[in-house]
Amino acid sequence: MEMLYKKTTILVVDDEESVRRVVVRMLGDEYVVLEATNGWEAVDIAHRHQPDIILMDIMMPKMDGYIACSKIKTDQATKHIPIVMLTAVGQELNKKLARTMGAEGYITKPFTQQDLLDAIYRLVKSAK
Repeated sequence: MEMLYKKTTILVVDDEESVRRVVVRMLGDEYVVLEATNGWEAVDIAHRHQPDIILMDIMMPKMDGYIACSKIKTDQATKHIPIVMLTAVGQELNKKLARTMGAEGYITKPFTQQDLLDAIYRLVKSAK
């Protein structure tokens, strides 16, 4: 019986379409990329699609990334999904708060394709 290779699925959550487009362009060849525009959508998509990794902005309308991260991490169905915060705010207090809410990583904008690939590789490797 032949084993089918399952591509890693990544949910990109950012209210700025241009950021989502850049991330899709950077990762779309290697990964299945889902998109959400705010924290509410992120929580819903995380439940329905069970992505392998979530890359999430902090500052968003409707529900910010901290609250969405906390909701995902306190729910039995989604708490196993690693979350990396993607944000323009790089202060230590924000990084500490992101970790407190359950995020496994933190990448400051602007970021490179290599920044994303390194973070994803670390999370995929640690999940095995």
